[in-house]
Amino acid sequence: MVYEAGALDQTLTAAAGADPALFAELRAAFAESLESQIDLLRRARCDGNWQVAALRLKGLAASFHAEPLIALAEEALSGAPGEPGIIRRLAQFHADFLAASDAGGPEA
Repeated sequence: MVYEAGALDQTLTAAAGADPALFAELRAAFAESLESQIDLLRRARCDGNWQVAALRLKGLAASFHAEPLIALAEEALSGAPGEPGIIRRLAQFHADFLAASDAGGPEA
Protein backbone atom coordinates (compact mmCIF):
# COMPACT_ATOMS: atom_id res chain seq x y z
CA MET A 1 0.00 0.00 0.00
CA VAL A 2 1.54 3.25 -1.10
CA TYR A 3 1.26 6.54 0.73
CA GLU A 4 -1.07 8.94 -1.06
CA ALA A 5 -1.41 12.58 -0.14
CA GLY A 6 -4.96 13.19 0.92
CA ALA A 7 -6.75 13.39 4.24
CA LEU A 8 -3.47 13.05 6.16
CA ASP A 9 -1.96 16.10 4.45
CA GLN A 10 -5.24 17.98 4.78
CA THR A 11 -5.24 17.28 8.52
CA LEU A 12 -1.66 18.49 8.84
CA THR A 13 -2.44 21.58 6.77
CA ALA A 14 -5.50 22.36 8.91
CA ALA A 15 -3.43 22.04 12.07
CA ALA A 16 -0.50 24.08 10.75
CA GLY A 17 -2.49 26.78 9.02
CA ALA A 18 -0.24 29.01 6.92
CA ASP A 19 2.89 28.08 8.89
CA PRO A 20 5.14 25.91 6.67
CA ALA A 21 7.59 25.31 9.53
CA LEU A 22 4.82 23.92 11.73
CA PHE A 23 3.58 21.77 8.83
CA ALA A 24 7.09 20.32 8.45
CA GLU A 25 7.35 19.75 12.19
CA LEU A 26 4.01 17.94 12.30
CA ARG A 27 5.00 15.73 9.34
CA ALA A 28 8.28 14.90 11.06
CA ALA A 29 6.50 14.05 14.32
CA PHE A 30 4.06 11.80 12.47
CA ALA A 31 6.92 10.07 10.61
CA GLU A 32 8.86 9.54 13.84
CA SER A 33 5.84 8.09 15.64
CA LEU A 34 5.04 5.86 12.67
CA GLU A 35 8.63 4.59 12.62
CA SER A 36 8.45 3.85 16.34
CA GLN A 37 5.23 1.84 16.01
CA ILE A 38 6.62 -0.15 13.08
CA ASP A 39 9.70 -0.93 15.18
CA LEU A 40 7.50 -2.15 18.02
CA LEU A 41 5.67 -4.44 15.59
CA ARG A 42 8.98 -5.78 14.28
CA ARG A 43 10.10 -6.64 17.79
CA ALA A 44 6.77 -8.08 19.02
CA ARG A 45 7.05 -11.79 19.66
CA CYS A 46 3.79 -12.43 21.45
CA ASP A 47 0.17 -11.72 20.64
CA GLY A 48 -0.16 -9.11 23.40
CA ASN A 49 2.77 -6.96 22.30
CA TRP A 50 1.73 -7.25 18.65
CA GLN A 51 -1.85 -6.21 19.45
CA VAL A 52 -0.74 -3.22 21.56
CA ALA A 53 1.63 -1.99 18.82
CA ALA A 54 -1.03 -2.47 16.13
CA LEU A 55 -3.62 -0.60 18.21
CA ARG A 56 -1.20 2.26 18.80
CA LEU A 57 -0.51 2.37 15.07
CA LYS A 58 -4.24 2.45 14.37
CA GLY A 59 -4.68 5.27 16.90
CA LEU A 60 -1.91 7.28 15.26
CA ALA A 61 -3.46 6.73 11.83
CA ALA A 62 -6.94 7.66 13.05
CA SER A 63 -5.64 10.82 14.73
CA PHE A 64 -4.31 12.03 11.38
CA HIS A 65 -7.13 10.63 9.20
CA ALA A 66 -4.66 8.38 7.34
CA GLU A 67 -7.15 5.89 5.89
CA PRO A 68 -4.58 3.67 4.09
CA LEU A 69 -2.59 3.41 7.32
CA ILE A 70 -5.74 2.55 9.28
CA ALA A 71 -6.32 -0.32 6.85
CA LEU A 72 -2.75 -1.53 7.35
CA ALA A 73 -3.15 -1.34 11.13
CA GLU A 74 -6.37 -3.35 10.94
CA GLU A 75 -4.56 -5.91 8.81
CA ALA A 76 -1.86 -6.10 11.49
CA LEU A 77 -4.49 -6.55 14.19
CA SER A 78 -5.85 -9.60 12.41
CA GLY A 79 -2.40 -10.99 11.64
CA ALA A 80 0.12 -13.02 13.58
CA PRO A 81 3.03 -11.47 15.48
CA GLY A 82 5.98 -10.79 13.21
CA GLU A 83 3.96 -11.12 9.99
CA PRO A 84 6.60 -10.07 7.45
CA GLY A 85 4.13 -9.00 4.76
CA ILE A 86 2.40 -6.39 6.88
CA ILE A 87 5.69 -5.11 8.27
CA ARG A 88 7.00 -4.72 4.70
CA ARG A 89 3.89 -2.80 3.63
CA LEU A 90 4.10 -0.55 6.68
CA ALA A 91 7.78 0.11 6.02
CA GLN A 92 6.92 0.96 2.42
CA PHE A 93 4.17 3.34 3.55
CA HIS A 94 6.70 5.03 5.84
CA ALA A 95 9.33 5.26 3.09
CA ASP A 96 6.78 6.71 0.67
CA PHE A 97 5.65 9.22 3.29
CA LEU A 98 9.24 10.33 3.83
CA ALA A 99 9.81 10.57 0.07
CA ALA A 100 6.74 12.80 -0.25
CA SER A 101 8.11 14.94 2.59
CA ASP A 102 11.48 15.20 0.84
CA ALA A 103 9.71 16.18 -2.38
CA GLY A 104 8.10 19.12 -0.64
CA GLY A 105 4.84 17.61 0.54
CA PRO A 106 1.46 18.07 -1.11
CA GLU A 107 2.29 21.46 -2.57
CA ALA A 108 5.16 20.10 -4.71
